[in-house]
Amino acid sequence: MPVPEGNQHQGHFNVFDLAAVAGKPMAMPYDRRAYYKISFIQGANRAEYADKVIQIEKQALLFATPKVPYHWLPQGERQQGAFCIFTGEFLNKTQHGLTLDNLPLFQPGGCPVFEISDDEAADIADIFRRIRKEVASDYAYKYDLLRNYVMELIHYGQKLRPGATVPAAHGASARVSSLFTELLERQFPVVPQQQSLGLRTPKDYADRLAIHVNHLNKVLKESTGSTTTKIISDRILQEAKILLKNSNWTVSEISYSLGFEEVAHFSNFFKKRTALTPLAFRA
Repeated sequence: MPVPEGNQHQGHFNVFDLAAVAGKPMAMPYDRRAYYKISFIQGANRAEYADKVIQIEKQALLFATPKVPYHWLPQGERQQGAFCIFTGEFLNKTQHGLTLDNLPLFQPGGCPVFEISDDEAADIADIFRRIRKEVASDYAYKYDLLRNYVMELIHYGQKLRPGATVPAAHGASARVSSLFTELLERQFPVVPQQQSLGLRTPKDYADRLAIHVNHLNKVLKESTGSTTTKIISDRILQEAKILLKNSNWTVSEISYSLGFEEVAHFSNFFKKRTALTPLAFRA
């Protein structure tokens, strides 16, 4: 359900029934890099972050930001609940006086998975019931009401205590490596003239994964044989080659999109690794 024509400036919001979409491709190609997500999940599950594993035995409320990668792994076939997704524009500071990324629920290094009781689950199920009802209505101001329901979920989550965290042990290095790769790939494809590459250094990635940069370097060196810096540089170079050969972007646009402050820096980066200038490679 996209925002009606004429209201795109208000951002995008949608709600789904978990049982209806579990194991099925999404009807729309939602890009995880752009959407916040609040999930009400009933069923045994496990949430894996770079430095922690959270085991859910019965039911949980999960808050996801596009800036922090995680894996959500169902532990059984019986999965029920609902989730809503929305862009930052849908719930911006002008409308509610809050900056989403400043809330504890959406900050890197937090613990945004909450195991909930039956009474809490009933409360949350009722909020999602009202959300679904409003989405289907033709009320002229329904998106204002939907924002209030989303804020109700956020405030509910902020009052909850985090679920138990299982100490990172076996497989911890594999998780760090996997989530680093996911976070790296989320940076691509880039969008010209709109947003420069957000994560460029090993510390950028370590901070986002809430681990020390030395630990990230050690894990990636052991699992791939390459340094974090080389992995990042190789991926940026790969994207640069794709853009030079398959787009009509200028070298300046490509340079900016890949996070280089000056075109000369990009040209030096590219030539050092290919022995060609960007224009010579494109020719």
